[in-house]
Amino acid sequence: MKLLLVVAAALIDADNRVLIAQRPEGKQLAGLWEFPGGKVDPGERPEASLIRELKEELGIDVKEACLAPLTFASHAYEDFHLLMPLYVCRRWEGFVRSAEGQALKWVRPRDLRQYPMPPADEPLIPPLIELIG
Repeated sequence: MKLLLVVAAALIDADNRVLIAQRPEGKQLAGLWEFPGGKVDPGERPEASLIRELKEELGIDVKEACLAPLTFASHAYEDFHLLMPLYVCRRWEGFVRSAEGQALKWVRPRDLRQYPMPPADEPLIPPLIELIG
């Protein structure tokens, strides 16, 4: 089974809310909510990939020193196994905006379960609740 490395960020604002993005129509798992991020390219470090993805998806600049690893998800889908580290980020430059047309929401960690998420994202919620409340 193919191993797919994907990296994600829990962007946390000044009100201790976390940003989630809705997968657009036409993509696998469309309509589900997820933490921003994406695939790690061959030869790319996870942190560099996340910085690139946050710039592409949200138009923000993040410094590597502002990324703190929190937890990871390991989930077997039908065609591949996904490994997804989750980084916490509280500082970035620029204003978060939907650069790819996806819906965005700032949500309190305890309310994240109200938004349907891909199975790999769900285990990332408890560590966020523990961290932020």
